[in-house]
Amino acid sequence: MIDIKRHHPLTMLWSLWKLVKNSFAIILFLFVFRQDSESQWLFYGRIAFYVGISIGLISIIWKWFTSRYTADDTAFHIYSGMFNRTRRTIPYSKVQNVNRHTTVFHRLFRVTSMRFETGIKGEDATFQLHVVSLSEAELLEKIVAGYIAEEAETVEAATEEDDTLHVADPIEEGEAQSEPVITDEAMSLPAKEKQERVVHYHSTRKDIFKASFTSLSFLVLIPVLGTLYSWVKDFFPDEEVTESLLLTWLNSWWIASLMILVLLIISIALGIVRTFLKYGNFQITSDAKRIYITKGMMEQTSFSILKERVQAVKITQSPMKRLLGLAEVELTTAGSLGESEHEVNSLYPFLPVKQAYSMIEEILPSYRVTQEMEKLPQISLWLRMLKPSWGWIVITGLLWYFKPFVLGQKHAWWMISAILLVWIATCRVVDFFHTRYILNQNFIQLRSGALTSTLFISKREKVIEVQITRNVLQRWLGVASIHTVNRAKPVLHHRAHDIPLDMAESFQSWYMGRTQDVQTR
Repeated sequence: MIDIKRHHPLTMLWSLWKLVKNSFAIILFLFVFRQDSESQWLFYGRIAFYVGISIGLISIIWKWFTSRYTADDTAFHIYSGMFNRTRRTIPYSKVQNVNRHTTVFHRLFRVTSMRFETGIKGEDATFQLHVVSLSEAELLEKIVAGYIAEEAETVEAATEEDDTLHVADPIEEGEAQSEPVITDEAMSLPAKEKQERVVHYHSTRKDIFKASFTSLSFLVLIPVLGTLYSWVKDFFPDEEVTESLLLTWLNSWWIASLMILVLLIISIALGIVRTFLKYGNFQITSDAKRIYITKGMMEQTSFSILKERVQAVKITQSPMKRLLGLAEVELTTAGSLGESEHEVNSLYPFLPVKQAYSMIEEILPSYRVTQEMEKLPQISLWLRMLKPSWGWIVITGLLWYFKPFVLGQKHAWWMISAILLVWIATCRVVDFFHTRYILNQNFIQLRSGALTSTLFISKREKVIEVQITRNVLQRWLGVASIHTVNRAKPVLHHRAHDIPLDMAESFQSWYMGRTQDVQTR
């Protein structure tokens, strides 16, 4: 265990770097772009900036001196404040996810950052160490994992004991019951247990190359070219000079072709480099209890989650991924996932579909993926086509009222309205063919989506709420919509529309059997 201590001293340097980073735009404006200006409001602005930076520096030092934490046998205890002392307690049993993020700053000093997420709402429910040594990070993770594993074994042992008591002689009233004794050796086993991790996936150069095109990251050059053109215009104040220079290059076909080829090569190279830095060294491993995901070259992110706390699995395919037979697998957990920009809950976003299905069953043995699913009846297609599109109605009304000129066409408004109507109808048809559903014992699978399709897989015991709704048209045509709710942060909602009524009734009966999977005391 860890005695009460302050945060790592480098936390102050990290906070200072974050303060400078957040103030970078203000620094550029006040001291670079307007450095020669003697305006009075800029003078007072610089004074306000100095005051703000001074307050920020004092706050960083004060927070470091007044913040402490400790880890005992059952929980984290976080202390803050000098005059008004605050103590927060986060039990290990509430920890849902453990997330590490190692930036260039952390790698420079051989440290990392760590975040323990719980399923409770509010910022106070998260314990985060912005800077922590690698050895202490390993220790903290083992402490949490060991406690959770020990708790699971205790519950399992208690369940087996209860089953034994049902067949054994009843205990006489007043008879002393001995407390279960846990030895130090047994208590330390979960933390010291070193299980062999199974490597399910490790990204290769071929995967990175394919991902760079699938993610369209090579388009990153487009905004760069826009910025470059804007800089050239600023360098040549006369717009006629800029336009004539550009037209001179484009009038020669071989210069234009060479420029396009060079820009295309640069764009592809930048896309590959960007994808390599983000998804390089991507690895998915697991042991008997946890799933581990690591990724990143310059900035490394690692994420671990207990298998039993996976609430649902989502397999997403965009049009480009569907064309290439790829998919992204995302794990939905009960706890918060921290900073969404890190996408730590996502398995490799560019997995082959068949490999994604098999990997789910490898990583989560309690889950089953059924590739053969039921289609919607033809009546559902007619229902979708007859359903009014209020967005199209509103946009058409606005177009009719303003009658905008587009490409010199006076009556372009009705053409835009017709194109929009065709687009909406096409999306509804595609969504109809993509929608699938099936109930497989204690599993449910729902797939929906027009351009981007999502396959939702969850166990009955993980679904906390269901709804069956029917509007007027659905009642008339004998179909219904089903709605599932899973515990997550934010709460995960998933819907399937226009399924047959008998399927909806089976869905309700299926959910009523949840009492067989969930034990309440």
